[in-house]
Amino acid sequence: MSKTVVVTAGEVSLALGLPKRGMPEILGFGRGARAPEFWPDVPRSSRVNGMDFDVPSNVLLPVGGLGFFGWPAISGHRDGRSFILDFGNWQSEESDAGVVLEAKDAIAEIGLQIRMEASPTGVLSISTSLTNNGSGDYTLDRCMAASFLMPAGAAELTSFTGMWGREFQTRRFPLSSGLWMQESRRGRTSHDRFPVVFLDSGDEQMGFHLGWSGNHLIAIDTLDDGRRLVHLGELFEPGEMRLAPGESYDSPTAFAGPDSQAFIAFVRERVVAWPGGAMRPRPVTLNTWEGNYFDHRMESLKAQADAAAAIGIERFVLDDGWFGKRDDDTTSLGDWFIDARKYPDGLKPLVDHVTSLGMEFGLWFEPENVNPESELFRAHPDWALQVKGRSLLLSRNQLVLDLTRPEVSDYLFERMAAVLSAHAISYIKWDMNRDLTHAGGVDGRALIARQTRAVYALMDRIRQAFPAVEIESCASGGGRIDYGALKRTHRVWTSDCTDAFERLEIQDGASQFVPPEILGAHIAASPNHQTGRRLSLSFRALVALAYHLGVELNPLTLEAEEKQELEGWIALHKRLRPLLHAAGKQFRLPALDGRYVWGAADSERNLAFVVQGPQMVGEQPAPVRLPVDGDDKGQWRIAAVHPAEPDFIRISEGQRKLLSGELTFSLDTLRHVGLPLPMLRPESGLLLELEPVIKG
Repeated sequence: MSKTVVVTAGEVSLALGLPKRGMPEILGFGRGARAPEFWPDVPRSSRVNGMDFDVPSNVLLPVGGLGFFGWPAISGHRDGRSFILDFGNWQSEESDAGVVLEAKDAIAEIGLQIRMEASPTGVLSISTSLTNNGSGDYTLDRCMAASFLMPAGAAELTSFTGMWGREFQTRRFPLSSGLWMQESRRGRTSHDRFPVVFLDSGDEQMGFHLGWSGNHLIAIDTLDDGRRLVHLGELFEPGEMRLAPGESYDSPTAFAGPDSQAFIAFVRERVVAWPGGAMRPRPVTLNTWEGNYFDHRMESLKAQADAAAAIGIERFVLDDGWFGKRDDDTTSLGDWFIDARKYPDGLKPLVDHVTSLGMEFGLWFEPENVNPESELFRAHPDWALQVKGRSLLLSRNQLVLDLTRPEVSDYLFERMAAVLSAHAISYIKWDMNRDLTHAGGVDGRALIARQTRAVYALMDRIRQAFPAVEIESCASGGGRIDYGALKRTHRVWTSDCTDAFERLEIQDGASQFVPPEILGAHIAASPNHQTGRRLSLSFRALVALAYHLGVELNPLTLEAEEKQELEGWIALHKRLRPLLHAAGKQFRLPALDGRYVWGAADSERNLAFVVQGPQMVGEQPAPVRLPVDGDDKGQWRIAAVHPAEPDFIRISEGQRKLLSGELTFSLDTLRHVGLPLPMLRPESGLLLELEPVIKG
């Protein structure tokens, strides 16, 4: 071993030993791995029936064919030859940001670079670049972004699955020995296989994420000694990644961090790039979709804007239906020209009306897709992703445009830029409503990898041309939520399901790796448009209040009493917004007997949402223990309860005194004993504001 390299991110470190040949050996990873101890002069013997020389398996990005018989993280070939990779002459360059490792395989004529960056929040970022230094093409079958070493023994894996309208369903299960794998081939981040896992091995807990919006692969391989390598990277279709001489493949970035708090802090510090360099208060939004669908009438929309401004809405977003001849979802995608039937004077009268009320104006686009029933497709049927000789497969009456073709990307940019330049638009809802199928290019090869990068390039181009415009990432709801997308956007539409009951689990899962101010959460109509469920306004508001709050209904349909109540919830959100979002420490507790608890805290205030989904099974609820920090010498009390009269099944006199602020308690009591709150009826909740009354 020629050199030891250590990269430290907060409490987490990765220690590597650089060999004369072979892949870097992982000497330590996790908390407390800053100064690993090892025996540099005493090589380990291989297994009895194995190799006659030391073949370490706990390496970064292992390769096959040289005595490692596990799952190779990098593999490729030159038309069946040069299928073995043996890198040597490792060089390292260290800086304040991290470490760059480089090595070459002179026989296969391949260069490799591994970039490692550290964040003070405790998240480690790793990406890989592989270069073809030969004179012929090189087919890259697999190139993971990173590998991470986890301890041996019993382990629990947490992953996230779901479908449209039920994203981020959390699943926990014991991880057995052998090889565990998750692959996604949908061409976007997906609803069912999000590229996020948390692994708890008892001795070490760590979360892993691939910041990538296309096909992905996560593999957890058990080594001979019981330890596990966690690999994350892009998934290629057969022959998709073929490197010409001198060409390089740059992987997405893989992230590792100790817990949800580290990931959330990392997104705030390193991922989201805000216009002007800093996040401003997240505007309360009215989105017109569920209130109008394709029925756009100018006078009604203006009246809705008036009503929205009156109750405190700060951003008005015009959703699908403003372009082409878009009366339903079968037509006009791709025809990004304002519909003269609905808007004879263009969008400007509506935009001007909205902005005159002090609100921002936002607009919906779905640039990547096209309807066969459109002027664009009739003029350019070859612009759709397709494989010669294969039938075009519709999904939601749509095909996907080949953004890797410059003329397609240029057309989309020009049409979007024309609308943005002509109006005071500060926000784009960027939708993508289908998975990719028959994703071939004009050369007949698969191109999901290139398509994903082309989508990023178009987003980057819009951002550069219109730096003050914010972008929301929507993909049939939560189908494109990852750090690759968040690097280019400022909000995600968490789910197309606006039912607050369903949103409890959806938002609980998503908030494990995305900050609340990024997650769009709307107060929708009752009965809900997706499920038909009837829910109180207070329940709908409580479930949405901590996130990027919005309203998803026609405000003209509200009764006077409902308008007044909604106005009150919006005002409460604005008052608590600085703490609920970036300024405070957010927390969430594991759901218990249908009860969800989340909130935020600082030295002066604690906010706790306590919401009951289904009916409890227990006879009485467990006390709510909050993971708050601070000096335990003072006393605290409940300063306010919202709504003023929560829907309790029964309440004792002592509980009334507790909720009214008559009883005080220490932070130690709050952490370890908890608040003995009354039992809530199903589909109800409350928000508690806690404040210090006696400081130590």
